Amino acid sequence: MTKGILVALMATTLSFQAFSCDVHGTGGFAPENNLKIAVGDKAANNMTKEMFLNAISRVSSVYEPIVKEKGGKLVMNNRWDDETVNASAQQMGTTWQVNMYGGLARHPLVTVDGFMMVVCHELGHHIGGAPRKGGWGSAWASNEGQADYFAGLKCMRRVLENDDNIAIVSKMEVDAEATAKCQQIYKSESEIALCQRVSMAGKSLAMLLGDLGGNSNVKFTTPDTSKVSRTNDNHPAAQCRLDTYFQGSLCDKAISDDVDGKDALKGVCLKRDGYELGMRPLCWYKPTAAEL
Repeated sequence: MTKGILVALMATTLSFQAFSCDVHGTGGFAPENNLKIAVGDKAANNMTKEMFLNAISRVSSVYEPIVKEKGGKLVMNNRWDDETVNASAQQMGTTWQVNMYGGLARHPLVTVDGFMMVVCHELGHHIGGAPRKGGWGSAWASNEGQADYFAGLKCMRRVLENDDNIAIVSKMEVDAEATAKCQQIYKSESEIALCQRVSMAGKSLAMLLGDLGGNSNVKFTTPDTSKVSRTNDNHPAAQCRLDTYFQGSLCDKAISDDVDGKDALKGVCLKRDGYELGMRPLCWYKPTAAEL
């Protein structure tokens, strides 16, 4: 009898863990929504299946060995035909899954770099460091804001650092505020261009998130001035998420200076260290006294 109960509890735990966060199972990168964008939809952007798969592969090829070092096996579920406008992640034992859906990739506000940043966000739930989500079965996952921060701080920079970012950015329309702040932090042309590129990827996603919430009018020049009384583990507002991507791109900590699953102070920019830019925004993150 006791053995039967234990088996049942183990099965329940595994099932729950597989779909533990909104982070992931029924929700995901974006708040729950009913929007569907099919292959060939007139509202779709110019994303192709090849572009979709390449964006995912660029991230997974860099991070598979890193995930392996951390004790996991990275599994990418690439669902091009799925109309869902979202993305998600689960852990089942040592199998760390990222689920990418074609509906999100086809959204008219999503760029290729923006889509790649979503891959980084979902990966960030697995290895993005503290703060993590609370609650039974979901403590494995970095919270939403931290996954956003990791995407701009480490993942996108690592994946794109060897591209000819100067040439790529020269063909982009980059917001003046993003350029000014990137130039303030970085000195070499290549570093500035990488910062600009990551920042604009973040804007693509923030516009998408704002659009899903009824207002895509997010700007680098209008940061969210709200301050949380305690760290918010759930989805921040679209402007706050833009601020988070942007500040991640402005933190000049070395990409190799890794974040930590338990210590939220490792590998990030902190006010106590003299940083004025690059910190996690206060619209979702409540710093400890040790950070100030």
